[in-house]
Amino acid sequence: MRQTQYFHPKKVRTMNGPTAAVIKYDNNQEVAPTIIAQGSGQVAKRIIELAQQNNIQMQEDESLIGTLLNIDLGESVPPQLYAAIAEILLLLEEIEKKY
Repeated sequence: MRQTQYFHPKKVRTMNGPTAAVIKYDNNQEVAPTIIAQGSGQVAKRIIELAQQNNIQMQEDESLIGTLLNIDLGESVPPQLYAAIAEILLLLEEIEKKY
C-alpha cells in the first residue's frame, strides 16, 4: 500500500530554495511586460544576486511568482496579471523616487 504525501507550498519552497522571475517592461512602447528570466534554486539565487549588484528593485509576491514561473521565457504576461504587475511597477516607481 502506497502512502500519499501532501506538501504545503511554503514547505516545498523551503525544500527547493528561492524562486525568481524577471519582467521587462518599457512604458515607452505599447508592448505587454515580458518574462525575460526565471528559475528556482541556484538559478534564482543568481538572478537575485545580479539584481542586487545592479541596483534593480525587487518585489516579493508569493502568489504571483508561481504564475510567472509557468509562463515561457520571452512570452508576454497574460492580461489577467496586468493589475498585479501594474501595482508592483507603481510601488517600484515610488521607491525609486524616494532614493
